[in-house]
Amino acid sequence: LLLSVAVVATGAQKIEKPGIVNYTKVDAVVACGGATDTAALEGLKNDGFKAIINLRLATEQGANLEENAAKAKALGLNYISLPLNGQSPDPKVVDAFLDAVANKANQPVFIHCGSANRVGAVWMVKRVLQDGWPVEKAVEEAKMIGLRSEPLEKFARSYIEAHKK
Repeated sequence: LLLSVAVVATGAQKIEKPGIVNYTKVDAVVACGGATDTAALEGLKNDGFKAIINLRLATEQGANLEENAAKAKALGLNYISLPLNGQSPDPKVVDAFLDAVANKANQPVFIHCGSANRVGAVWMVKRVLQDGWPVEKAVEEAKMIGLRSEPLEKFARSYIEAHKK
């Protein structure tokens, strides 16, 4: 019950989207998801998205980075590849993510990885450091989006601690 209250409080909602695993509409300018078929990029463009931030590594099965980048470019979408290794996340990738997601030219933005686990982690950081959310509220939303890795949550929490002003 508590979780459903938190989900309602953040306004994020799960939506079925063809070709996108674990799609969550976070707000008017952000949606998150997992594995995204190249064919789904056209739907994102039609939904008004201007940019796609992809956290997948080129070595991931089905990542299709080059194919997705080419399709996004053909559709006029800004395609930002920020490969984040879930096993050993690089804080520099999170720095670049925060810059990209804060850039108004990239909004509305669709952020994805393989399952939305890494997306949840970087989104949690964004919520606390850029939106001023309390950590626990950001964690609840991150888990709703797809964060389920304890090491990634720990990484996000330590990144937040190191960057709090």
